[in-house]
Amino acid sequence: MYDPDELYEEVAFVAYHFNWSHDEVLRMPHWERHRWCDEISAINEKLNRDAGGRSAADSGGIELVNPEFEG
Repeated sequence: MYDPDELYEEVAFVAYHFNWSHDEVLRMPHWERHRWCDEISAINEKLNRDAGGRSAADSGGIELVNPEFEG
């Protein structure tokens, strides 16, 4: 069984960034959903670095933030 908080976070993160539906994301196996989260996080970290922002490594965790909304 998956941690419900982690599942909600993964579904919201992938659905938001790829505009995939809730059902599409939930139908994925956990390993695939988690892999997409890792890939999106890597893209966001690169965009943050290129824009002069801080990376998730600087804060000690995964950064689940869309860079276009950072201030």
